[in-house]
Amino acid sequence: MNIQTVMITGAGQMGSGIAQVFAMAEYDVILHDIAQEAVERGMKGIQRNLEKQVDKGKLSSEELHNIVDRFTLTTNLQEAERADLIIEAAVENMEVKKSIFARLDVIAKEDAILATNTSSLPITEIAAVTKSTERLIGMHFMNPVPVMKLVEIIRGLATSQETYDAVHEVVKTLNKVPVEVNDFPGFVSNRILMPMINEAIFTLYEGIATKEAIDEVMKLGMNHPMGPLTLADFIGLDTCLYIMETLHEGFGDDKYRPCPLLRKYVKAGWLGKKTGRGFYTYS
Repeated sequence: MNIQTVMITGAGQMGSGIAQVFAMAEYDVILHDIAQEAVERGMKGIQRNLEKQVDKGKLSSEELHNIVDRFTLTTNLQEAERADLIIEAAVENMEVKKSIFARLDVIAKEDAILATNTSSLPITEIAAVTKSTERLIGMHFMNPVPVMKLVEIIRGLATSQETYDAVHEVVKTLNKVPVEVNDFPGFVSNRILMPMINEAIFTLYEGIATKEAIDEVMKLGMNHPMGPLTLADFIGLDTCLYIMETLHEGFGDDKYRPCPLLRKYVKAGWLGKKTGRGFYTYS
């Protein structure tokens, strides 16, 4: 399967990061979002990241311009008809994702691969809204995408071997490491990470230690590069809550029950770094 043009639908932090690594790997990239402002904001973020690479001497100015020239910006999902691979990076909500893939199933070329960057939702359930379930697959990139090497590849119940093999090879061209994971809530990364973060929030909620102390214990005692509460702020507390709810519902086990303090912060609009306030305050 010859993949040359890739469409990313969803130009937020994850979508723009995915778009950047594809453009840097010399793919033609269509960056899509429902609002022009969102697409332009995503592209500005990509350009800022690339300019930092130039400042560090890791990219030349000519290479930066070549990367930027590979982008097409659009708010029209119909542009998906030109893509060989379409990656959805929209909000972590099952109904939103189903709606997007129901439309993509009609628009996309018959041999195009449809992929979702979901961090926890069942691939098989998403694929069920399409007629071509064999060409839908999960590609879970880690954040920040340009830095992190791992990509979890998740087959749905009907995902074909051809689809899996093609995506596996594409991930390697991005200088990333593909790891096959089975289709269970949270996959591997978030099934392990999110309960740890949730337990850190319970530790704060129960007054066992301050947020600073909890983060220091995990950094200095467990050699984590970032404390769990800081990490939660960077991921987004709404995303953390949604993944915990997915785990709780998917497994029916109360060990995945979201901490009440996490719910409280999300209801208050304290979603972490992106809103300026979460467990910590950001200027």
